[in-house]
Amino acid sequence: MHSAFRAAMACLLLLWLPQLYAADSGWLQSPQNSHAKVRFQAEPSGAETQVLLSVSLEKGWKTYWRSPGEGGVAPVIEWQDSAAPAQWFWPTPSRFDVAGLTTQGYHDDVTFPIVIRGTSPTTLSGTLTLPTCSNVCILTDYPFHLDLTAAGDRAEFSRQFAIAMGQVPIAQGLTDDASAAYRQGSLVISASRTQGWQSPALFIDGLEGSAFGKPQIKTDGAQLSATVPVTDEWGEAAGDISGKTLSLVLADNGIAQQLTLPVDKLTGAAAGGAVALWQIALMALAGGFILNLMPCVLPVLGMKLGSILQVKQRDRKSVRVQFLASSAGIITSFLALALLMTVLRYTNQTLGWGIQFQSPWFIGLMVLVTALFTANLLGLFEINLPSRMTTRLATQKRSGLAGNFGEGAFATLLATPCSAPFLGTAVAFALAAPLPVLWGLFLMLGIGMSLPWLLIAIWPGLALRLPRPGRWMLRLRLALGVLMLAACLWLLSLMQNHLSTEVVISIAALMLLALMVASLRRYGRRNTAVALCTGLLLGGLLMLTAAFFFSGTSRPLQDKVNWQPLTEQAITEALAQNKVVFVDVTADWCVTCKANKFNVLLRDDVQQALSDQQVVALRGDWSRPSKPINEFLQKRGSVAVPFNQIYGPGMPVGEILSPLLTRDAVLQGLKNARGEK
Repeated sequence: MHSAFRAAMACLLLLWLPQLYAADSGWLQSPQNSHAKVRFQAEPSGAETQVLLSVSLEKGWKTYWRSPGEGGVAPVIEWQDSAAPAQWFWPTPSRFDVAGLTTQGYHDDVTFPIVIRGTSPTTLSGTLTLPTCSNVCILTDYPFHLDLTAAGDRAEFSRQFAIAMGQVPIAQGLTDDASAAYRQGSLVISASRTQGWQSPALFIDGLEGSAFGKPQIKTDGAQLSATVPVTDEWGEAAGDISGKTLSLVLADNGIAQQLTLPVDKLTGAAAGGAVALWQIALMALAGGFILNLMPCVLPVLGMKLGSILQVKQRDRKSVRVQFLASSAGIITSFLALALLMTVLRYTNQTLGWGIQFQSPWFIGLMVLVTALFTANLLGLFEINLPSRMTTRLATQKRSGLAGNFGEGAFATLLATPCSAPFLGTAVAFALAAPLPVLWGLFLMLGIGMSLPWLLIAIWPGLALRLPRPGRWMLRLRLALGVLMLAACLWLLSLMQNHLSTEVVISIAALMLLALMVASLRRYGRRNTAVALCTGLLLGGLLMLTAAFFFSGTSRPLQDKVNWQPLTEQAITEALAQNKVVFVDVTADWCVTCKANKFNVLLRDDVQQALSDQQVVALRGDWSRPSKPINEFLQKRGSVAVPFNQIYGPGMPVGEILSPLLTRDAVLQGLKNARGEK
């Protein structure tokens, strides 16, 4: 009796279902794909037709979102007898990572709401092409036909349609503060949420010609930063997507929001997150000050001491005026550099810190000027003004101000081959900023470098505490002359990028011979011979000390790393092979680069790490103008050398190192790039 009752109820249910869901295809399954089944339901509603597409997948199988990611295709319907456009609503997807590829889609069960605008037809027909993947991928066609004239339960369908729409990302509610910025190969999404972030996820719609990898998401309280690797559709270097509009879904803890963001240009300052302008200004101030401590500014230190020794009237007022004039020379020179950068920007020329040292004419001028300073400090000649002019300058109490101003300007020129901490970030931000900001930041750089000079101008007693003039001044002046001579010879060595080595050696020999002849005429044979022997002895002691230092630290005398030419393609190919990439952009005129090489890159342990088979070492030379190197640096928000960056499986976007390298930073960076903890 009980079995008969259940059978009767089943018959009644079968009779009732067509009335409840008249426009219902039922579950459709293809003989070519037993891992998925689909179902279509539809209901006319005034000037539109609402459709529900349900997909049920076996465990381990998935289908794709509207932007599949690095593999797969999105589901699509080819409609019949329906000219009206159909709008798909896509539920929040999940991310799948298989064999190094990242895709976006759905597993288990998913329902897609679809709305067809316009007058509702009597029938709805078409073919769904559904991609499904597990270890293999299958494209399956599902033809369907719905009769929209049959009566149905509108309330039940509306409830199910509302449930499906509830899985679609909302227009607002998760975050009201989001931005996107791009630097070559790297997209950075920033967002904030007052409630904080728990388990955020990011899904990006594809752009034509670009493919997005798996985001690396970091949260800090209310702030979120996601870094996304970007390539072209073939996995190689992508083009510039800045200026385009990006569509994406940001989800967290069951809430998802659809966002449309313009893509800005990512500068070096923005690479680490949003940085306020006042912070960049402080970086410029600190970077300018640190220039006084860099090795390439040793001649500047000599000029500072020389300016103190040349104070004839040892009173506070004269000291203050002279150091203020030197500070004005420094600041004016930085403003002149800002003018140069402005002209280069409007003429679409290369922008960069220290690029004037790529010009042989500029290097030649600097060699000539330093040679004259050397001869002057060695007492080989004096610049004497006409008596009338000397009297006039003295009566106006301006004697020497032009010289002090020139010292400050010359100090700035000698400082430009150096890239100090904070300096690269500030300059990169300035060159990408509006012109008023560019000029303001270069002004801060000038003030930062002139701080030691201004300190003495404020407290002249610091200069007045030096010993009174005497024989020690002559010895110190000779020492400063030797220091300036070393700077002159170093500048002359940079001409090897433009002249043959033989020509450069010949010029150096003639210069030294001229100094020796002038010294013979000025000091006589005996004093010149003593100075020459002393110089040779000191040089020999320095070489012996260097040799002992090399042997004591077991550093290699030669660079044994197999450096390869730097290209974007080389980075992409190495990353495709899951290798670590170490990038070194250097220049012969960059003293900081030489310091990094000597102190870090030539160490035994660093050499061994860079020579590992899983490490690809790439080097770019910016000693001479190079458009590829310039573009490489600009795409990474940098305008100065040294520039070092590390890529790897654990750092697909790359990490930029500090301009002043340390052994621990390089070794730890290589370890992190491998994905090791």
